[in-house]
Amino acid sequence: MSDWLSSTWEASWRPFQYFNFYRLLLAGLVLLAALLPESQISTFHLVSVSGSFLVILVYVCLVFGGLILSIYWQRRFNIQLTVQVFADVFFVSLLMFSLGGVSSGMGTLLLVSLASASLVGRGRLVLFYAAVATLATLLVQVFGILAHNFDAGSVVQAGFLSAGFFATAILARMLGQRVMINEELARQRGESLENQSRISQRVVERMQDGVLVVDREARVQRCNPMAEAMLGSLPVGANLAVHAPELTDVLTGQKLLGRQFEISGVDGQRLQARIEETASTSGEILIFIEDVGRIREQAQQLKLASLGRLTASIAHEIRNPLSAIGHAGELLREERRGVMQDRLLNILADNVARLDRIVADVLELGRRERTQQEMLSLQEACEQFMDNFLVSEGLDTRILELDVANDLYVCFDRAHLHQVLWNLVGNAVRYSQGKPSSVRIYARAGANRERVELHVLDDGAGIPEAVKEQIFEPFFTTHHKGTGLGLFIARELCEANAASLELLPNNKGGHFVISGRAESCR
Repeated sequence: MSDWLSSTWEASWRPFQYFNFYRLLLAGLVLLAALLPESQISTFHLVSVSGSFLVILVYVCLVFGGLILSIYWQRRFNIQLTVQVFADVFFVSLLMFSLGGVSSGMGTLLLVSLASASLVGRGRLVLFYAAVATLATLLVQVFGILAHNFDAGSVVQAGFLSAGFFATAILARMLGQRVMINEELARQRGESLENQSRISQRVVERMQDGVLVVDREARVQRCNPMAEAMLGSLPVGANLAVHAPELTDVLTGQKLLGRQFEISGVDGQRLQARIEETASTSGEILIFIEDVGRIREQAQQLKLASLGRLTASIAHEIRNPLSAIGHAGELLREERRGVMQDRLLNILADNVARLDRIVADVLELGRRERTQQEMLSLQEACEQFMDNFLVSEGLDTRILELDVANDLYVCFDRAHLHQVLWNLVGNAVRYSQGKPSSVRIYARAGANRERVELHVLDDGAGIPEAVKEQIFEPFFTTHHKGTGLGLFIARELCEANAASLELLPNNKGGHFVISGRAESCR
């Protein structure tokens, strides 16, 4: 409630300034009338000619001072208003008395002053002002009857005028309250609309989708930063045909309103656009643009989230019976019943091991967020990996070639980097020619010196073009013993360490690159 009062109080100053300006004009007219020799205002009955001018000048100065205060010192509103009303009552009463009482018609000036004061005043003060004006009018008329032979019947006229004071004050106050309430409501709605407009603007600016507003002639009216990132610079008034001719064709044909279709972006990226008509009378058209790659990635993430919850619960349930099957197979192997039994047991053991790897990979998906990053020396980390990998796989040491400088460091979880390299190098060895230096591991600083790149490439047949976009998808594999989770988990672990894993184009063999942070992990 106090906030409403304070805001309404501030809104009363401007009407108060208009009130003071009206009074200043009135005082100026009275002063001008007093300068005319034939005017009745030129001499007061109570004072001399020089004294009458002095009274008018004092009133003019008081009104002018009130106007200046209401503009430059907006404090003590009630006191300023009361002083100005009292000045009006005193001056008009004196003027009315000098001109013969209420019969002169000067009392109507008090009606205007009371009405104006009631519009900007507050609460019971308006009744107080009316009471003061009534008392002053009655005293002037009674004193005039007793001392200056005013018409005795004019008392009734003074009574009617006094009743008019109260009626005017009350009605003006009711009107003023309604005006203030409506003004406050309009101010609040204006602020709410402005805030909503700002919020909408911020939301549109930060949207991951592009938003375009164009007219019927395909001229850009508004756009957000994402639309410019997808289609290039789009100044207001630009012709959309220059930046997105496919969109212009659709706008011209009016065939795909409300439907989705694909267009090309500035870098050849595939974009998905949707055109909607607005309710604007000017015929503006709203266009939403989305990155197809991001849409697919979001769909992939949703699929993986649901798949992860399902497979994690299944993996926990599979592990116990799988261990029992593996243990039973080992017990059967000890009996040595024949060649056929050994062959079947080998098949059983191989599939149990494969299932165990799948379960381990699935459970690893839930551990990607638990990283312990540290600044690792790439040379030391790669040398340790090579020693473990060659011994575990029983490979010739010459098949791997390592070329990593000792001054390169990367921010990475040690176990995660080891697992990523194991997946990449394992695939490289599997598809390589198996000759010396068939698999190369080398590192170099990135272009901006804030990142470091670790490359793994082989001399095999390479990855077919038809499956390049699928190699990082879960459960996709071209090897009959593969689980299809190796590269997917490798990329997930890289992203958990603020790094990236990409497949680079290569004329011969596979070429993967890990790009990680070279600055401090903190």
